Amino acid sequence: MSNFLTPGSFVLLADEPDWGIGQIQSVVGDRVTVNFEHRGKQLINSAKVDLVDADGMVEERRAARFG
Repeated sequence: MSNFLTPGSFVLLADEPDWGIGQIQSVVGDRVTVNFEHRGKQLINSAKVDLVDADGMVEERRAARFG
């Protein structure tokens, strides 16, 4: 499991970019519950799919919006 997979972190699902950015709700072993912008809450097996760190993207959005 990657270090960035912690509750509160933001991720993208590499194979499903249309789901948008998701925020991790919980992590139990390889099971990661993520609430995605356009897909809602999903239980992801991080051993089988790639989650990509998106914290930097969220910070960029905030900076662009709020200056």
